[in-house]
Amino acid sequence: MKTKNVVLGVTGSIAAHKAADLASHLTKQGCQVRVVLTADAQKFITALPFRILSRNPVVTDLYDEEEGWKPAHIRLADEADLLLVAPATANTIARMALGLADDALTCIALALNPSARVLIAPAMNGKMWLHPATQQHVATLKGRGVEFIGPEEGLLSCGYEGIGRLWPVDQVAARALAMLG
Repeated sequence: MKTKNVVLGVTGSIAAHKAADLASHLTKQGCQVRVVLTADAQKFITALPFRILSRNPVVTDLYDEEEGWKPAHIRLADEADLLLVAPATANTIARMALGLADDALTCIALALNPSARVLIAPAMNGKMWLHPATQQHVATLKGRGVEFIGPEEGLLSCGYEGIGRLWPVDQVAARALAMLG
């Protein structure tokens, strides 16, 4: 059985700390997990837990290089079976919908091999999630075959009650594993 390669993109949300549990869960299920932390994600969590839990180096910059001649973001895009962005901010969703590629995560998304699947687990303020611009970006990505899981309703870190919470990690992991077959 072929090992499934998951690129886990972590963006700048307070829910970024939950992505460490997600990386651990997927690794325990036999996935090869490669974590990409955006600059904003690094304001909430460091690369160290992801490196330990995934047992792989963590990409934190577009120009991170490991070994060989191929840029890390292109190698990861080529090897991925699934690009999982969790948590995904409104900013990252917009940049993916528009095809902007100005960091490692969005470059991977744009260069992703055609057979790879994409799963996005949003986490943001409810007004940001419900804003017509965000909803249009979500619709654009769905039109390209991207799947979304969540967000869920509950108490948000900003103090509001409503939609915007990261979907439960175990359910995000289960959906990712189902998509991997």
